[in-house]
Amino acid sequence: MKKILLVEDSDTDRAVLRRYLSRNPGETLELHEATTVAEAVVAFQRYQPDCVLVDYNLPDGTGLEVLEQFKQLVPVERLCVVMITGIDSGELAVQALNNGALDYLIKHRFDHDMLLKVVRHAIERNEWRQHQDRYHADLERINQELRQSLAELTATRQELAASNESLRTAHTEAQTRNRALDTANRQLARTNQDLDNFVYAASHDLKQPVQNLQGLFDELCRVVNFEEGESQLLISMTKASLHDLLTTIDDLSVIVQDTRQPLSATQEEVALAELTDDIQQALAPQLRTTAALIDYDFQALPTVHYNRGHLRTILLNLLSNALRYRHPDRPPRVRVRGWRGPTGQAMLSVTDNGLGIDLSRHGADLFQLFRRFHPDAAEGTGVGLFLVNRIVESNGGELQVESTVGEGSTFRVALN
Repeated sequence: MKKILLVEDSDTDRAVLRRYLSRNPGETLELHEATTVAEAVVAFQRYQPDCVLVDYNLPDGTGLEVLEQFKQLVPVERLCVVMITGIDSGELAVQALNNGALDYLIKHRFDHDMLLKVVRHAIERNEWRQHQDRYHADLERINQELRQSLAELTATRQELAASNESLRTAHTEAQTRNRALDTANRQLARTNQDLDNFVYAASHDLKQPVQNLQGLFDELCRVVNFEEGESQLLISMTKASLHDLLTTIDDLSVIVQDTRQPLSATQEEVALAELTDDIQQALAPQLRTTAALIDYDFQALPTVHYNRGHLRTILLNLLSNALRYRHPDRPPRVRVRGWRGPTGQAMLSVTDNGLGIDLSRHGADLFQLFRRFHPDAAEGTGVGLFLVNRIVESNGGELQVESTVGEGSTFRVALN
């Protein structure tokens, strides 16, 4: 339903307009009335009419003043006003149209049909004008968005070009670094191999002379009658030194023999329970002497694909350390467990109730060669943990330690 505002101070003329407009075929018009400029402004704000019929002559002003008041409220492009006057003046008509009126009627020169035709035409023209305004606004918005998108696309292309150039530069630098690393790795591998060969040869060549020296010293002690006192003390100290020297040479030989050759070709399915039983047989004298108990649980990991010799060295050293560095106030209790980690990696742990290790003091040196943390507790050379860690890491695994002084340690091995 269209709303029409009649601004007319003459009761007679207003009645004529009302009668004409009330007989609109096909659609009922909602009519509102005002008799002055002030009333017209209030009614316009209140009813927001689709079309306004304004008499030129009003008690408090003119129809042109009404137009000016309306233009303060809404843009002129949204005004639908038809000026009505009793004066037949072309100049006045032009002035009204120039100020925003859509049409101009002279009183007593239009009938019912003409009035309805002018009103409908004014409303349609105003609606079409607003439709065009919305269309152009939408078109301008879309064009602005397209310009913005084009600017962003251009910026993105520039950023991609810069990123691609950076990536090409980084790729070239990475290739250069990789070639340098590859060269350094080959040199390091050769150096390590040469070092292993040297240690192996040196330990092999030194072992026989030291054994000969030990035999000669034993023969000397047999044929020469040394006096009691300082002589016997020196003999005891010399024998201990020769024994330590032979032990160190043997340990160096074991390190090189166990790690100098890649053993991935000899990996096999190793039954962990069977291997642990074999190690317990090897440790039987220590187990009896210390009244130790080794408990193992491999239900979650019955077998593991690994080099058997390497795996035996790992478990043997961890178990023998648990017995060697036991707590003096209680018999050793050792628990060995196997399971699969979250990624399917084979995991082993060895937990003891021994002396424990002060990791805050010795953590950085834990896997260094010839490092001993309880030298007064038992004999040793500080080779075991170094050998275990080297084997584990050379096979792509990891060795972790948790320990509490006086309570015990847990060695957790991630096998690869």
